[in-house]
Amino acid sequence: MHIKGVVWTLGVLIILFGVGMMFPALVAVYYQSGHAAEFILAGMLVSMLGVLAMSWAGEAPKQLSHKDGFLIVALAWVVLSLLGAVPFLTTGVTSSVIDALFESTSGLTTTGATVLTGLDDLPRAILFWRSMQEWLGGMGIIVLAVAVMPLLGVGGMQLFRAETPGPVKDKLTARVTETAKVLWFIYFGMTLVTTFSLWLAGMGLFDALNHAMCTVAIGGFSTHDASIGYYDSLWIRGLIVLFMLFAGINFTLHFVALRKGFSVTTYWRDEEFMTYIKWIFTLIILVGAIALIAGEGTWDEVIFNTVSIATTTGYAVSDYGLWPPGATMLLLMAMFVGACAGSTGGGMKVVRVLLLFRQGMREVRRLIHPHAIIHVKLGKQSVQGPVVQALWGFFVLYMVCFAVISILVAVSGIDIITAISAAAACITNTGPGFGGVGPASNYASLPDMAKAVLMFGMVLGRLEVFTFFVLLVPEFWRK
Repeated sequence: MHIKGVVWTLGVLIILFGVGMMFPALVAVYYQSGHAAEFILAGMLVSMLGVLAMSWAGEAPKQLSHKDGFLIVALAWVVLSLLGAVPFLTTGVTSSVIDALFESTSGLTTTGATVLTGLDDLPRAILFWRSMQEWLGGMGIIVLAVAVMPLLGVGGMQLFRAETPGPVKDKLTARVTETAKVLWFIYFGMTLVTTFSLWLAGMGLFDALNHAMCTVAIGGFSTHDASIGYYDSLWIRGLIVLFMLFAGINFTLHFVALRKGFSVTTYWRDEEFMTYIKWIFTLIILVGAIALIAGEGTWDEVIFNTVSIATTTGYAVSDYGLWPPGATMLLLMAMFVGACAGSTGGGMKVVRVLLLFRQGMREVRRLIHPHAIIHVKLGKQSVQGPVVQALWGFFVLYMVCFAVISILVAVSGIDIITAISAAAACITNTGPGFGGVGPASNYASLPDMAKAVLMFGMVLGRLEVFTFFVLLVPEFWRK
């Protein structure tokens, strides 16, 4: 392990993050909404910290090992979440350090859980910073750095492997640098298209840009306390549903379809995509049937809220916490399934759940035919044994972490419904939960201990468990 190389790389990320803080300052100047000086000061302080880290580390590392990659990624989410809290404190939006850290961590991990109220009256620079954090976190500021580092003499394959969310299919191009650039090109293009579409649908340009960033990132922060419920427009709601679904698809699939001239058949031939669409469609029918029979909600509310939860975005147009228990249980299950691997969504990912189900069915068939050779397949390919074993390991660790976080939050004095749903919403990076942290409220009333535990859950979910736990293995630190 190359400690100075790790510190040097973190320094690059910190500088990029500090430069990013200048954009909200431009927003403050343009709209004359105040706090430009505070963001400039915060950006300069953060950038100076990055420069100091690079100066201490000396020359750029010529090579990063896989151990270095895991450590950099884990530290990056923690360090950048800490530094992202600086503007919330310097602007006076909150005087609580834990609240500033919670809001920053929630934004960077694209969780979308908030402790802030009165969003409609907050300065636009603050609102933009929240959205920008989600946008940067959506694809991963690490991937952005991978595209930049070769210019500084550092390769980034180890970082890309550790950061890219979910079991991505293959590299898109021969070199990881080009891969990162392609991902950001698609990501940036989706953001522009979403912004333009929402603006044409009647949303103001500032709101359109903010909601586009948070939609493509599957983050869920809004510029209004009522979230998307603020807009009484089926066009706006429909477009956001469409883009949430689109952002929840594997980005490598978008690339392949784009390379083939926007080939729709590329999507139909992908088994994870088809499972993803069928799963969400089934959820909508089941949740709608339960809610509407009970006289709760309308079909447009059911469709929007269900897609939002299933993709782990966290937007809302109504209080789905008031729906019957059967509907809320289905939504809770949807949080854990999440979006597709290789997307900006959270949860365990559709492909993992699909393979775990097929592995379970294989064991059932083995009881009937003990000597049969039965393969677990994804599409036309057989999934190797080590992959299936890794999936079970991931599932066990994920659920154990969820249980521990739920217990710790409950110990802090929170009722069991709120504790369980808050733990689920944070480890799956969904945001709003049920009970005291439902869409009609937020996380502000939770004790500081609960907020700290949930912040850990957000980072754990973003790192997809393994990246964190590998650091706890003694062999990782041995030469």
